Amino acid sequence: MFGRMTIRAALTVLFLALAAPLLAQTEEFLPLTESVELAGGEPDRETGELIFRGGVAIAPDKAGIGGISGLAWHEGALYAVSDDGRWLVLTPENVQGRLVDVSLVRLGPLLDERGRKLGGKQRGDAESLTRLASGEWLVAFEQEHRIWRYPALDGASSGSEDGAAALIAGAEANHGIETLAAYDGGLLVCGEWVDAARPNCTRITATGAAPFHLPAPEGIAEAGGVPTDAACKADGTCFVLLRSYRPDEGNRAAIVEVAADNTAKTLAVLAPPLTLDNFEGLALREEAGRQFLYLVSDDNFRNCDGNERPGCQRTLLMKFEIAGTAPPPGAPQVVAAAPATKSTARPGTRPFPEAASVRVVLDTEMGAITIALETERAPVTAANFLRYVDEKRFDGTVFYRAMRLDREPRPNGLLQGGTQFDPKRILPPIVHEPTSLTGLSHTHGALSMAMGEPGSANGDFSIMIEDQTGLNADPAATDPVWRNGYAVFGYVVEGMDVVAAIHASEIDPAKGEGWMKGEMLAKPVRIISARRAPSPPPPAP
Repeated sequence: MFGRMTIRAALTVLFLALAAPLLAQTEEFLPLTESVELAGGEPDRETGELIFRGGVAIAPDKAGIGGISGLAWHEGALYAVSDDGRWLVLTPENVQGRLVDVSLVRLGPLLDERGRKLGGKQRGDAESLTRLASGEWLVAFEQEHRIWRYPALDGASSGSEDGAAALIAGAEANHGIETLAAYDGGLLVCGEWVDAARPNCTRITATGAAPFHLPAPEGIAEAGGVPTDAACKADGTCFVLLRSYRPDEGNRAAIVEVAADNTAKTLAVLAPPLTLDNFEGLALREEAGRQFLYLVSDDNFRNCDGNERPGCQRTLLMKFEIAGTAPPPGAPQVVAAAPATKSTARPGTRPFPEAASVRVVLDTEMGAITIALETERAPVTAANFLRYVDEKRFDGTVFYRAMRLDREPRPNGLLQGGTQFDPKRILPPIVHEPTSLTGLSHTHGALSMAMGEPGSANGDFSIMIEDQTGLNADPAATDPVWRNGYAVFGYVVEGMDVVAAIHASEIDPAKGEGWMKGEMLAKPVRIISARRAPSPPPPAP
């Protein structure tokens, strides 16, 4: 359906009740991003045992995003902390297994035990975080070296974790705990130094702390590489990120796999001329036997922000896959089908239920789908769809594409069907009706016209599974496609279970071109007929 490689979320602000003063500064919004490559012209560049799987640069935007110094993966999102005493939640968007965007940022201030903001850098310099099996978060700070516990990141601290006190005793203010990672029964903590005479890491378990020295690997040791973050598997195997900086060459980074017995193996060293920055955060994502590492850089609040200048930095978010867990090179990335839930089967919600509409039933091989066409809110697009219905141009067409987004809740994505540019079926393209004009939105169950550019839509359409509001018009966008967005013209009011079942049908990994490869149904599902249906009576006054 959609030519764009990113899926955006709606620009919203979270208004919270006055009864919850601790959360009053929490915000949600659509971040400004642009895609980046590790190496130009090599989309799947392999470096050591890591395979690049996409990346974006995140602009500071209205909230001054920056200073990100720790990262963790939890329930489909990336959690982070920053040098100015804030927590962040980033929602990554993946298409065909590649990181292509960040569709939502939620952030707020870290608080002390009395629910107060931490203030300046002296108290608020958060450098790393990890989530315990109990659901608690641990956040490590430098300047005032400490590890604090948080039942929830948007709430007050509940105490401290003191097991690493010996490790950071006497540490310099700006060289404290940069690495914090939990695993079953234990915690890995590392300081920001490498000195063979002084342990820089410790494992904390129920039996106490066991310090050890983690050397920087060849390729970064000579540049002064130090640990900056880590993430661990349940068995205590940890992936540690090290970084370095030299004025004459810039940044380097290395990822080391540390076994439960603390033996280390270098997975990769990233060095110029690769696209790099001051990487300080690492998160591990495990899924269906595959292992992915996300890296994020700290711009030190000196972001280039479209104005390259000496000393400026960027907030880069990159995704890598660990070799050996990846499919063969060149193989299509097929996202596994997720079973429909009761939530998936819920009908779409019309934002203007009092507006005039016309019902249409799509009778498919797998069941009926009933649509409410928004003839009042989107008259041009709805009338076009009705013409295809009345002239029986949809009869015998198929649902042929299932875009499956790699995020929660699952299933997630869209189902596409229609005329597939069959010259015997298609009608002339129609005038575009952006959501900024109609007031409609790409929420769960919405129908939206497929198009290459505004004003080119004809007889292909998609049905949203879960909210895909990033496809709405964005008047602030510079690209005309995204300034206009896609045209919503109706909502599924019955039969979302049928939509989900079709969406879960077998994929043919060899079918399709470009970004659609790995999304085409092996056996397209036929639309037997499309007919008008009686509209329900208006609600009682």
